[in-house]
Amino acid sequence: MLTIGLLVNPYAGIGGPVGLKGSDGAEIRDEAMRRGAKPRAVERAHRALALLEGAEVNIVCWEGAMGSDALAGLDLPWRSCGKPDSEPTSAADTARAAQAIAAQQPDVLVFAGGDGTARDILDAVGDKVAALGIPSGVKMHSAVYAVSPEAAGELLKRLAEAGLVNVELREVRDIDEDAFREGVVKARFYGELLTPEEGHFLQRTKVAGVESEELVAEDIAADIVESIQPGRIYLIGPGSTTAAIMAELSLPNTLLGVDAICDGEVLLSDAGESELLALLEGTGRPAEIIVTAIGGQGHVFGRGNQQFSPAVLRRVGLDNITIVAGKGKIKGLNGEPLLVDTNDPALDAELCGYRKVVTGYHDAILYPVATLPGLDD
Repeated sequence: MLTIGLLVNPYAGIGGPVGLKGSDGAEIRDEAMRRGAKPRAVERAHRALALLEGAEVNIVCWEGAMGSDALAGLDLPWRSCGKPDSEPTSAADTARAAQAIAAQQPDVLVFAGGDGTARDILDAVGDKVAALGIPSGVKMHSAVYAVSPEAAGELLKRLAEAGLVNVELREVRDIDEDAFREGVVKARFYGELLTPEEGHFLQRTKVAGVESEELVAEDIAADIVESIQPGRIYLIGPGSTTAAIMAELSLPNTLLGVDAICDGEVLLSDAGESELLALLEGTGRPAEIIVTAIGGQGHVFGRGNQQFSPAVLRRVGLDNITIVAGKGKIKGLNGEPLLVDTNDPALDAELCGYRKVVTGYHDAILYPVATLPGLDD
């Protein structure tokens, strides 16, 4: 019988939808809550664990939002090995929980969080126990996370069914969130966690493009600007490729945030989910989302752009999404599809299929979008 250690960072990713680009630290967590952000890590852990019903597993966890809350309503056996001292919880609680769970000698430590959570677990237990991440943060550059909660659940199910699953050391990376909020990415290798490895289910480490990104981005920008329609709102997602569009328009850009433009003017800069929804509802104008994919991982939604929430995506309309990416970035996926992880499985399914990707000036390809690499038609 598979023994699973479960740990949830309940505030992981809380800063994403409100445009804070991270959730590390009590000050950022409190500001996100003030802006109306809702914790989502418990729900994402629940989605992964729901796939284990009927499997022969035992779960050991902390009580409350750091563990047992994710099991509510599920027919899965669990036992407590502790609980946090206070609420809200902190990185110190994550470390203590990881150590307490590791002491129970689980076969795998499953944790819901982001890169900061992975770093805290690495500090606490090193590679003493195999660890698998349920993606719940904002950035998630690390390679220890499944591509979605469902992918984590499927991988755990394989383990429970005695399937052949390798384990290997995979990178934990983290960035300087303060620099990130200023538009500067300072990512560094932090260490390695021993992780159950199955290429279809785990995301890759985020990498930069191979081709001349600046020239390709300029070509893409020229194509997009040529197609811009008067009276239409454009929501420009984060990234250097989309930043080139703003440069082509001679408009100020939030490199790692979402900007809203219309008729040559910036309506919103570095906007969060609620601001985008208010703008769309208040103006009633047609809108379009322009987004790029993360190099190496291939995520279009769900990594670093949670401002594009399910509500925003549905309000804009799934036919009004333009994906831009250089062919070098697409080739770097080695035939795997682009990925979506919006925190709404039904919406993810609707986004799947072949979609147009603008790859240059008057140059585009059709490319598959899926929820799992290599597993979706």
